[in-house]
Amino acid sequence: MKRILLFALLLLCLDAAAVSPERVVPGVRDAELLKGSLRVSGIPFKCDPAIGSAGRKAAARLAADLSMACGRTSTVTSPIGLAASVGSGSAKGIIFLHADGMQPGEYHISIGSRCAVVSASSDEGIVHSAQTLRQLLPESIYGAADGEKARWVLPCCEIHDGPGMAYRGLMLDCSRHFWSTAEIRRCLDLMEAFKLNSFVWHLSDDQGWRMETDTFPQLNSIGSWREGTATSDGSSDHERYGGFYSKDEIREIIRYAEERGITVIPEISLAGHVMAALAACPGIGCTGGPYEAATGWGIFDELICPGKQQSYEFVQTVLGEAAALFPSEYVHIGAADCPTTRLETCPDCQAKIGGLGLHDRPGSTAEQQLLGHFVGQMAGMLASAGKKAVCREDVLDWMTAEQLLESGITVICDDAARGASTASQGIPVIFTSAPAEGTAALGIQEDVWTESISTPEQLERRLEDTLPQLSEKQWRASSDPEKISNLENRKTE
Repeated sequence: MKRILLFALLLLCLDAAAVSPERVVPGVRDAELLKGSLRVSGIPFKCDPAIGSAGRKAAARLAADLSMACGRTSTVTSPIGLAASVGSGSAKGIIFLHADGMQPGEYHISIGSRCAVVSASSDEGIVHSAQTLRQLLPESIYGAADGEKARWVLPCCEIHDGPGMAYRGLMLDCSRHFWSTAEIRRCLDLMEAFKLNSFVWHLSDDQGWRMETDTFPQLNSIGSWREGTATSDGSSDHERYGGFYSKDEIREIIRYAEERGITVIPEISLAGHVMAALAACPGIGCTGGPYEAATGWGIFDELICPGKQQSYEFVQTVLGEAAALFPSEYVHIGAADCPTTRLETCPDCQAKIGGLGLHDRPGSTAEQQLLGHFVGQMAGMLASAGKKAVCREDVLDWMTAEQLLESGITVICDDAARGASTASQGIPVIFTSAPAEGTAALGIQEDVWTESISTPEQLERRLEDTLPQLSEKQWRASSDPEKISNLENRKTE
């Protein structure tokens, strides 16, 4: 991420004189501001050898930015006996220690006049602590001139912090508009700054298939391209558009994200939002095509046919490739916006409905239950690969709570009340808005759909508008409504 952009974004949350822990975004759980300060120009950084690679790299990035900004080099070392020197009171510098017994993402910072000691039991906690220290430093740390020589100090303070939600996600739609790997890295930099930990990479939709596949190369030669893009008046510009990420590019993004405490989770839209996939593999559609990748937006009747054995073989292959490529425990499979129009007249679907003994029931047609069967089969495929399936809330119309629990499916809910009801049945739920207090929630995810976002500048503005408030809601330990409101007011001043 360009330092100047990151600086500009954080200015939405910090004013020029703010160094108090109370000004950190997202707000810390507990903080006490003490008298005095720690001089940090040229200060050494020392990492416990027990800290993992991602934690050490986060400390090194902070040291490098501090060195560049203040003009004095901060070295980074991993000396033996670091914890003992802290215990004896002889330690100097900014020190990162491994400490057992803390939750993932949790950390403690103790800043005195001789040293700053960070303790965490996970790399994620070290990464988050580095971002808190960054916000406590002068604004010049972000590569922007502040008009006068910065006073390079950290305030003496005690901070104990950690996330209230395990899953803090951001989804980026790369199908409707295809973002370069450089732009995705910028997005990950911003996520790190605001302590998000789950990047949902939306890799397929009606408008393009973006993941390289070995078994179905036509998904890339055909499905990754469309013959135009909808303009503001709804017409097409008739310009060929597309692209896809190679497996090497995907692995590099995964590595880059892991260094920032972020897990990359693929989202492959099934069984709806599949026009691009059908264009490449028409045999898995109910009608057999021909199909084309969509040039406009909306919901289309065409689905992957849940009545054909060929469809199950297709999804098993592509989900298997995704499961092998992405180390995350989750794979999102969409399961949203699936009209049953084609299923109602498809002989294969009707035969499958009869074979499974499905019938209309209150709130769910036989065709919807067939979609639920299809989703359950995909969840089983992922489970056999050691993964958990995540679906949009439409699946609640297709499957019973018992079926969802048996399949191990996590549900993303836009409807807060429906999400709360689902969570009360023991089903893991990710919300797209802040759930009511007391609701059992795995976390919150913001979806960045890109029908109307087509340039890097537009994307960055959307992230600037989204991330400060989103991070407060996700962190939960300090997300009181007044603080979120104050952030919004400060952004618009």
